[in-house]
Amino acid sequence: MFDVSTYLNRRHKLRTGVDSGIILLMGNDESPMNYADNTYHFRQDSSFLYYFGLNSAGLTGIVDVDEGKDYLFGNDLTVEDFVWMGYQPALRDQAQKVGIENTGSIPDLEEFLKEAVAKGRKIHLLPPYRAENKIKLFHWLDINPKDTHKAASIELIKSVVAQREIKSADELLEIEKAVNTTVDMHVTAMQMVRPGILESEIAAKMLEIAAKDGGNISFPIIATKHGETLHNHYHGNQLKDGDLFLLDCGAETAMGYAGDLSSTMPVSTSYTVHQKDVYNITLASHNAAIEMLAPGIPFKDVYYQACRIIVDGMKDLDLMKGDIEEAIQAGAHAIFFPCGLGHQMGLDVHDMEDLGEVYVGYEGKAKSTQFGIKSLRLAKPLIPGMVVTIEPGIYFIPSLIDMWRAEKRFTDFINYDKLENYKDFGGIRNEENFVITADGYKLIGRNKPKTIEDVEKQKSRGSSYEG
Repeated sequence: MFDVSTYLNRRHKLRTGVDSGIILLMGNDESPMNYADNTYHFRQDSSFLYYFGLNSAGLTGIVDVDEGKDYLFGNDLTVEDFVWMGYQPALRDQAQKVGIENTGSIPDLEEFLKEAVAKGRKIHLLPPYRAENKIKLFHWLDINPKDTHKAASIELIKSVVAQREIKSADELLEIEKAVNTTVDMHVTAMQMVRPGILESEIAAKMLEIAAKDGGNISFPIIATKHGETLHNHYHGNQLKDGDLFLLDCGAETAMGYAGDLSSTMPVSTSYTVHQKDVYNITLASHNAAIEMLAPGIPFKDVYYQACRIIVDGMKDLDLMKGDIEEAIQAGAHAIFFPCGLGHQMGLDVHDMEDLGEVYVGYEGKAKSTQFGIKSLRLAKPLIPGMVVTIEPGIYFIPSLIDMWRAEKRFTDFINYDKLENYKDFGGIRNEENFVITADGYKLIGRNKPKTIEDVEKQKSRGSSYEG
């Protein structure tokens, strides 16, 4: 946890972003995996963690805007619970750690909310993403579970986004810790990858590194020879000579802050000529995007610059043709780059995604519906203190290629005959994490090997890797 003053100041600032009423911030409960006592790894709601700092299940916080008071509600555990869990601090003791004097049980919370409704007070809540919290809102406030997103407070969402997206110095230290652990994960993978190894062996080692200092992974590990599948969580393949191996993984610190890096490495001792060609185009796009990072620059502009480099490179390989700008505006580039360029990162690996991309990444403005750019999570101007990922990629997706070719889509821009030779290529992605500064940007954490030479050098160091 941070110092108690951090949470006091955060809640005070939150009150200034909402005109009046009560702010209801729900923590998470334990989530059963296949029966009640066998639960998934507990992860606290990030906004609750940001304002209340407590990593215990079953808690709900209230920030009273009108009276300037904060409340913490939850049920104290019983001796039966202690038998299985060990001693747990009382609710009042937990509350004092984060500067809260007013506490009560869940029945007390129900009475508090009932009284607030009777007085006609506005109750602000964030859009819930867990079914149990939707049920609680139905029980407490008579909000139908299918209507909970409609009941969410836009005023509160905007206030939380404005506050959470600017990272403090303490937060940046936590993120740097997560990123440095993530760099260790990627360097280890580069030294492990070789013909005959299973994807699952590498994924298991990544989990070990992330967890060894009391943290966890920040999202399910992507460790695959099929990098053309963007979120591929299958780890059952055995690697062989000539394969490319894509690793997208990150560590989360014990306080919940995330790192998120991607690397693409050869399974053989070095990249093939064709792999080098595509890799260097991806890396050029990556570096061009980084150089544009600065306050006031719309992230959508950075995305389009990354697209230009990719299309230009694909033209050099005779996989695309025609005018670069026309191809991008039509969406033809998305056959290779069907996703966004990056996202904000902090307590969530996709920071605040539960609050809605239209508010987190678009300042409330409508997103494009065009294939490719519609997956861009962040488009608005960058501001100092914002943490972002940069992760352009080039992917050869057989089903997408076949579908577009059959439909004769973008034949003015795509050389489908040449593209047939790349359908078993896979995908390439590099990813790094940056904080926007007053005059530009700063890389977070240690350098991750990303040039062809640096990746191959790490592989040579791991030629006798034994774990």
